[in-house]
Amino acid sequence: MNNRINPDIIVSDIVETEAEYIPLLSQEDEQRMNEEVFPEILPILPLRNAVLFPGVVMPITVGRDKSIRLVKDAYKNRQVIGVIAQRDAEIEEPELQDMFSVGTVAQIIKTLQMPDGNTTVIIQGKRRFFLDDIIETEPYIKGKIHPYGENLYVPHDKKFDALIQSVRDMAMKIMQKSSNMPFEASLAIKNIESPWFMVNFVASNLVPAMKERQNLLEIMEITKFATALLEVLNNELQMIELKHQIQNKVKSDMDKQQREYLLNQQLRTIQEELGGTPNDLDIKELQKKAAKKKWSKEVKQVFEKELQKLQRMNPQVADYGIQHNYLEYLVELPWNEFTKDSFNLDHAQKVLDKDHFGLEKIKERIVEHLAVLKLKNDMKSPILCLVGPPGVGKTSLGKSVAKALGRKYIRMSLGGMRDESELRGHRKTYIGAMPGRVIQNIKKAKSSNPVFILDEIDKVSGNNINGDPQAALLEILDPEQNNTFSDNFLELDYDLSKVMFIATANNLSTIHPALRDRMEIIELNGYLREEKYEIAKRHLIPKQIKEHGLRSSDVNFSKDIVMRIIDNYTREAGVRSLERKIADVVRRKAKFIASGMEYDKKVSVKDLNDVLGVPMFHDDEVVKHDMPGVAVGLAWTPVGGEILSIEVSMSRGHGMLNLTGNLGDVMRESATIAYEFIKAHANKLNINPLVFEEWNVHVHVPEGATPKDGPSAGVTMLTALTSAFTQRKVKDNLAMTGEITLRGKVLPVGGVKEKMLAAKRNEVTDVILSLDNKRDFLDIKEEYVKNIKIHFVRDMMEVLDISLEKEQDVNDLDYNKYLIDSHKKVTGFRPATQMMIQ
Repeated sequence: MNNRINPDIIVSDIVETEAEYIPLLSQEDEQRMNEEVFPEILPILPLRNAVLFPGVVMPITVGRDKSIRLVKDAYKNRQVIGVIAQRDAEIEEPELQDMFSVGTVAQIIKTLQMPDGNTTVIIQGKRRFFLDDIIETEPYIKGKIHPYGENLYVPHDKKFDALIQSVRDMAMKIMQKSSNMPFEASLAIKNIESPWFMVNFVASNLVPAMKERQNLLEIMEITKFATALLEVLNNELQMIELKHQIQNKVKSDMDKQQREYLLNQQLRTIQEELGGTPNDLDIKELQKKAAKKKWSKEVKQVFEKELQKLQRMNPQVADYGIQHNYLEYLVELPWNEFTKDSFNLDHAQKVLDKDHFGLEKIKERIVEHLAVLKLKNDMKSPILCLVGPPGVGKTSLGKSVAKALGRKYIRMSLGGMRDESELRGHRKTYIGAMPGRVIQNIKKAKSSNPVFILDEIDKVSGNNINGDPQAALLEILDPEQNNTFSDNFLELDYDLSKVMFIATANNLSTIHPALRDRMEIIELNGYLREEKYEIAKRHLIPKQIKEHGLRSSDVNFSKDIVMRIIDNYTREAGVRSLERKIADVVRRKAKFIASGMEYDKKVSVKDLNDVLGVPMFHDDEVVKHDMPGVAVGLAWTPVGGEILSIEVSMSRGHGMLNLTGNLGDVMRESATIAYEFIKAHANKLNINPLVFEEWNVHVHVPEGATPKDGPSAGVTMLTALTSAFTQRKVKDNLAMTGEITLRGKVLPVGGVKEKMLAAKRNEVTDVILSLDNKRDFLDIKEEYVKNIKIHFVRDMMEVLDISLEKEQDVNDLDYNKYLIDSHKKVTGFRPATQMMIQ
């Protein structure tokens, strides 16, 4: 008998304390009970997983409020009730169609209040009835009934007697072989006189399936009842004997390790005897899942063909596992299954604004895409590529996009990927073959239109012995091709056109040009000081306080303290380092709280010095010059813009040019071009030509451990060299960037946004750029260039006019004395002292 946890009504196990409720009902008692007249309207008590037979006493447990009220009223008024089985035990409020039509009129004998709070009721069946209709549902169910099977005729012939005796003998055999039946039950069967009560008692206690018990209850003729019951008992006896045979077959002296083998062997033998094996069950499960799939006709044909191949395979061969794994992937993939997009544009904007500060361009692009989807549902998803320095929120933005659209979120890191098979999968011919990571992640998402983040796409390895992963990405990220993406393992086309791919990268230069062409590039710049403060206040500080188990009232960061951390302890385009510094400070406060020590909730400058040490950066000294030969350039790095100092010194020698500072070839060439330009225009710049023969020039770029390269330092090189040769200092708070030519032209460079952010961060007031870079300012926010004067130039002479002081600074006495002494040797050259006097 099936038992359920916390049911409304279940059949309780027969225990010794309930043995007194196994009565011996005589034929006379049965006749009197059958002659009783019952009302046409009865309270109806639905049973779960139980069927009550006439004359049988059965304990039940009631748990539903309606059932408890019914039992209390009926027991108090000594009223009979109608007991009827539910078709589905899961239904809490059964209606007429949820219950079987035939039930049993019952009398409540006794009610017991159990320790767990449930009520146990002892009931005895009286007579069958047919439920015509339900007329009331409150406070409990009441139904209109009429008698069912009133004729209790019992044949008196040898054939019937033999049938009843066979049922009795079969029941005794089952009880002897079963360890679950109490001794009192076997005694009761031996002493029961009434054939009707005997078959009812046996059916109630020995027929395990509720549906079979209900079928027996509905049989009105005793001969048919006993015949059907005998067939059920015969099957039950065969199952018990088979179980004993299996146990005897596999029984042996085994230790603990062999016990598990025994259980598996029993299960396997049972399945073989029943005509089924684990493999058959797996195949049925695959067929059941396949029936619910929304795949195309082509995929369905392939599945059926491969399933037939699996059925013909020997489960012991290695290919069986690969074939089974292949079919499992087919039925687990979300073919044509999509999540519904949320078209609430205001909600999407609020989600994006809440999770990320700034990044207006990417937010606008996402909302635009959502707006078009709202108007045209079958639009292909865009392929976006977010490019920017680390820590500006590229990856986390993907989560916000998925949240705003109401889609599933997938993130796949491409950093260091070398094998093309990681994307396309392995062919089934290989042992351990599996699909590529794209298909695997689609399977995990259980949706064919997730937001799919391809993280660090610029760090994918190029062509090698294992193939070219970037070439595989060409198909994945092409909206015209990815609707028929081919995975080597599936060998079927899978539609990726509804997937919203968002790639992230730090540097576009390492991405294959064809791959760049397939993506919509959106640049994410670094943050200003003010933006970093807002991010820290809204996101970083609350996040760290929560992660360290504190409350917002336990730590107080003032604006001045946050600005000090930004200016003095971090130098980055993003906010990762800032978050680590905030975490260090919060951790120190958490230590005081955990130790029960008194502390000041407000973070002070002393706290910063104690936790973070002395300030690491001093911006105000970087762009001020106390001597000629020093200029400041603007450089681009993968982590954002930076300022770059270039120093030039002069020493007596033979006109050699030395370059130090871990410079690349392009940067060395820029220095050579600048040096040659100055030599070619020495008279125009009032430089003694003999200087280039009698003085060595040393150009150094500080931070020699960091490799440096690129043409954008050309104007800075030339300015620093000219400053050293003419002894005219470069103006304070001025920075520059641009490529130069031998003709003195200033060419445009890249990374202008990042460089302007670096200038803003270092309080630069003047920036020199190529005139052709003016177009880059169309995409630069006004606050990025606020309080910065931009000088757009065409050639180097304009740069020198803007950047150099008008008067000379006699800092290098030896070199200045040389200039005075050489005045007489070179016609038209004016020494430094004369220029200062004039």
